[in-house]
Amino acid sequence: MELQAVKAERLYLKVAEQLSRLITDGTIKPGERLPSERVLADKLGVSRPTIREAMIALEISGVIEIRTGSGIYATQKQSQQPELDLGDKGVGPFEILEIRFIVESEACALAAARISGDQIAALKLAIKEMEEEEKRPDASEQADWKFHQIIAEATQNSAIESIVNWLWELRNQSELSSAFMERLRSEGVHPSIEDHRKIVMALEQKNPEKARAAMRNHIDNATAAAATYFGKAAE
Repeated sequence: MELQAVKAERLYLKVAEQLSRLITDGTIKPGERLPSERVLADKLGVSRPTIREAMIALEISGVIEIRTGSGIYATQKQSQQPELDLGDKGVGPFEILEIRFIVESEACALAAARISGDQIAALKLAIKEMEEEEKRPDASEQADWKFHQIIAEATQNSAIESIVNWLWELRNQSELSSAFMERLRSEGVHPSIEDHRKIVMALEQKNPEKARAAMRNHIDNATAAAATYFGKAAE
């Protein structure tokens, strides 16, 4: 008896494969604009972040072109192979932002009660490094990662620290997330310095409620900034 391992397929890949078939069979013609993110989400019964991640996968594969401020257009010719093997491109950026919102907000609240003066100073230094990174076209966002890493350490909980670091590593290891972050940087979207300052202010005041709210606001803003890449496609 021959058995094959069962793999859980990522939801955005299932969506991307459906849309790819519509393009290759001519239902959506080359150069034609795709339905909006809202319409696709309703018809497919998935979240709008899932639609965005499917679009990123299709853009990486050359099936569509995302034109910021205009929409999303089919680029693949009908003469190409009818079945496009998209492959697993890793966890999507919006999924990662969603879990970071849950984990890092609570981590920040816990850190507010336990953070040291040295760690506050290290956070302020990381912000200065972020400001320097933003001046370079090849900004790696290492300072941003360091900032969140310090907060995780300040919780004095090694499990939380491991989870937060793993989430950042996951983002960098994912082809989908890495490619999307590179596109965002090319569009001039960078981590908000002001959001990071507000987080430090709440931590310095040792106020868990303010710290939680500041981190939630920061990740909400990061998600909204990432969504602007899709422009009119979301309407």
